[in-house]
Amino acid sequence: MSHTQESAEVVALQVLAWLAGDEELLPVFQGSSGASTEDLRAGAQDAVFLGSVLDFIMMDDAWVVRCCDDLKLEYTSLMRARQQLPGGAQVNWT
Repeated sequence: MSHTQESAEVVALQVLAWLAGDEELLPVFQGSSGASTEDLRAGAQDAVFLGSVLDFIMMDDAWVVRCCDDLKLEYTSLMRARQQLPGGAQVNWT
């Protein structure tokens, strides 16, 4: 299934909510991004911030698996959603 920007934002919002509920991983995200709790709330309205949430989760395969299993998403859905958000286009250098 391919994503439109709107459906990609829905997936990213689900991931953001999942991340916000993870007491172990949320502080890691906040520490690495500098995002406060208020930034998380505001970022839910920002496609660029949502893309950064997906980028963060996709840094570790175990996080992707855990997130997708909990949200009942295909493992590739985060990558496909990320491609539809600002800054997510795959670059072809050839």
